[in-house]
Amino acid sequence: MNNIPVIKLGVVAVSRDCFPMSLSESRKVNVCKAYREKYGELYECNTIVENEKDMLKALDEINAAGVNALVVYLGNFGPETPEVLLAKKFDGAVMFVAAAEEACGKELLDNRGDAYCGMLNASYNLALRGVKAYIPEYPVGTPTEVADMINGFVPVARAVLGLRNLKIISFGPRPQDFLACNAPIKQLYNLEVEIEENSELDLFESFNAHAGDERIQGVIDDMAKELGAGNKMAGILPKLAQYELTLLDWAEQHKGSREYVIFANKCWPAFQTQFNFVPCYVNSRLAARGIPVACEVDIYGALSEYIGTCVSEKPCTLLDINNSVPADIYNDEIAGRFPYVQTDTFMAFHCGNTAACMVNQPELRFQRIMKRNLEPVGEPNITRGTLEGDIKDGDITFFRIQSTADAKLRGYVAQGEVLPVATRSFGSIGIFAINEMGRFYRHVLIEKNYPHHGAVAFGHYGREIYEVFKYLGMDDIGFNQPKGMLYKTENPFG
Repeated sequence: MNNIPVIKLGVVAVSRDCFPMSLSESRKVNVCKAYREKYGELYECNTIVENEKDMLKALDEINAAGVNALVVYLGNFGPETPEVLLAKKFDGAVMFVAAAEEACGKELLDNRGDAYCGMLNASYNLALRGVKAYIPEYPVGTPTEVADMINGFVPVARAVLGLRNLKIISFGPRPQDFLACNAPIKQLYNLEVEIEENSELDLFESFNAHAGDERIQGVIDDMAKELGAGNKMAGILPKLAQYELTLLDWAEQHKGSREYVIFANKCWPAFQTQFNFVPCYVNSRLAARGIPVACEVDIYGALSEYIGTCVSEKPCTLLDINNSVPADIYNDEIAGRFPYVQTDTFMAFHCGNTAACMVNQPELRFQRIMKRNLEPVGEPNITRGTLEGDIKDGDITFFRIQSTADAKLRGYVAQGEVLPVATRSFGSIGIFAINEMGRFYRHVLIEKNYPHHGAVAFGHYGREIYEVFKYLGMDDIGFNQPKGMLYKTENPFG
C-alpha cells in the first residue's frame, strides 16, 4: 500500500537533573536493544534531554534522522517542561512511556529512577500545554515491555500521521433522503484533514476526457486477471477501466500539498444513466490499494475506512448495517454452532465495493436494487459493475468516526467476526456477529444518531482504533458493552 505513511521511530530519553543521567541512558540503550531484537530498526537519539537546550539539540537530531514518530522515554523522573516542549515542537506523532525499576538487590538508592512518579507530572504538563500524546494503558515497564508498547504505538502513529497529510476528494452532494451521510466538515479541519468538494459534472467531464486513453487496455487486462472466472460481465470493463484512470489521475493532479488522497463519491441515481455503469468494482480496486472510495458521498465513512487502513495495513470496506439474519438461517446454521444469540447477528452489505481479496469467489455482477427502477425489463446494462460475493469469514472490527450535526466529534468501535455461513443474498455481504450487538445497536448506533454506514477492518484492531480516537481528542467513544454494564440510556428494568 502506497497511500499510507511509513513510520520511522525515534527514541529520546529524558532525565531529571537531580537523578543520575547514566540511569536514563542505560535504560534507553536496553529498550532500543529489546525493540531491535523483536521488531526491527528505530533511531536512538544520542542526546539525553535534561534541560531546554538539550531539548532543542535532540529535536534537531531526530529531525535530521527523518523521525516521524517520537517516543519520549522517562528513564528516571524526567524534566517535565523540556520533555513536553520536545513533544510540542516535534512535527509528528508522540508517545510517552516510562521505565520500571529493575531488580535492586539489597539497596534501592542511586538505582531508583522514580519514572512512575514522573509520568504523572508529564501527563499534567501535556494537558497544561494542550499537547496530544499516546500513553499506553500501563505506561511503565521493563525494556522488553516498553519495546512491546512502542510496537503498539506504530499503528496509532501511522493513522495520526496519515490524517495530518490527507485530502478527501468528494464528488456530488449526498443522494436525496440520505441526510445521514452528510455531516459538518469543520471537524475535518480540526483533525488537519483537507477536503476538496466537486460537482458530479466535474467528474463526468474528466471521465469523458479519458475516452480512448491508451492505458485503458492495460487496466482491462488487470481487471480480467483479478476477476478470473468471476468476470461475468466483461463488456463493461472498458468503461470501468476508463473510470479508474479518471479517479487516479484526479487524485494525482489534485492532491496539492497532501501526500495521501481518498474519495467520497456520489454513485446514484444519475450516475447510471449518464456514465452507463455502476462504479462499485472500481471502488473495490482502489480500496485494495489503500485508497478508500466511500459510497453516497459519505465523507466520514471514507475517513473511517482510511483510519482502519492505516492501522491494519490492509484494505477496509464500508458497509450498510443492513438487515437482521432470517430466523431459518440463524436456527439452521448459527444456533448451537456459534456462541451468539440472534440479536448478536446481522447482515452487513453494500452493492459491491469490498476488495476482491476479502470476498469469497468474487464475481462482476449488476446492481439488483437499481435495476428494479432503471432497467426493470430485460438484461442489465447501465447497472453493471458491482463486485459481489460473500465476505470472507474471520475476525473484524466494526467502527466509525463521525461529526454530529452540531459539529462534535464522536466514534464507536466493536470487535466481532464474519461467520462462515452463506448469506443466500447479493452484493458484497456477510453475516456479522458482535457480542451484545442488539444493545449496542439500540444504545450507541440509534441513540447517538449514527448513520447506517460502518467501516470494517479485517482483524481485531479495536485497541488500536480506540487509541487513535483518543489521540484525536475524542471523548465520546462507544463500544459494545458487556452484559451487566448498562448504557446510560438503557432501562435497568428491561
